[in-house]
Amino acid sequence: MELIRTGFGFSSSSEEVLQGIDLTGKSIIVTGSSSGIGIETVRVLAMAGAQVTMAVRNVETGNTVANEIMGTTGSRNIKVAALDLASFDSINAFVSQWSGKLDILINNAGVMALPEVERTEQGIEMQFMTNYLGHFALAQGLHPYLKAAGNARVVVVSSSGHLLSPVIFDDLNYNFRVYNPWDAYGQSKSACILFAVAASQRWIKDGITVNALNPGAIQTNLQKHVGGKLRSAPELHKTPAQGAATSLLLAASPLLEGHGGHYFENCNEAPTVTVRPANYEGVAAYAKDRNNADRLWELSHELTAQYIK
Repeated sequence: MELIRTGFGFSSSSEEVLQGIDLTGKSIIVTGSSSGIGIETVRVLAMAGAQVTMAVRNVETGNTVANEIMGTTGSRNIKVAALDLASFDSINAFVSQWSGKLDILINNAGVMALPEVERTEQGIEMQFMTNYLGHFALAQGLHPYLKAAGNARVVVVSSSGHLLSPVIFDDLNYNFRVYNPWDAYGQSKSACILFAVAASQRWIKDGITVNALNPGAIQTNLQKHVGGKLRSAPELHKTPAQGAATSLLLAASPLLEGHGGHYFENCNEAPTVTVRPANYEGVAAYAKDRNNADRLWELSHELTAQYIK
């Protein structure tokens, strides 16, 4: 099947990919939106007229960021709500407060390379929970509101780091394996792509499309556990505006109308690879595998069923 090409690329900015697109009346949630590319994502969505809810752990910081964005854009359609993706109680509380349709959900929040293994009170490894399973539970809870929109999109921020590890189904939580920060990160980001494959297949009948992406290498708080610096070559680094571009393309561009289950990087669909490339481009075959996606979907339901209302 021919890969989707958009005319945008590595250097395209967030404003460029949404140029001419009016999002007035669209209701959008962006998780992890008080730092990094989340801020830029909210800013450009607000400029396009959307009603944006910033779902963040620290509401005080979120309010500060929201006020700054409203001050620079003139928008008054930004709200801040508490959401801790490592807590099922917090996810339930967030979902219970939502009402009305939801046009776009951008699963942007994440943590990277936690130096020591951490687990939730349910025993779930923290990177897997924050980057993937918490977002899985959130999307499941918000599904009725996405369905109500009639033509909704879910955008899942993954990473080229998914090339470091598939999902290890027999030991998700490092109960037997020796913990490795980067393997755990890779596993969680592979899970994010598998979610896009599985959810898009199941939810297309509800008018919901789901796609995943690699935003690229951007200097943000995500690097706080690895010395605060990017590990990639300088020529591969992006600005926040460039890093948010692919998220926004998948969220709102008419070029993606009706397309789901894909993985994008540099604003274009990435080719599938069976060996990890030196430049870390492409999507691993194991992260697009339907059998893996189905297995993770069922397992995720099992892991969350007793905690999600």
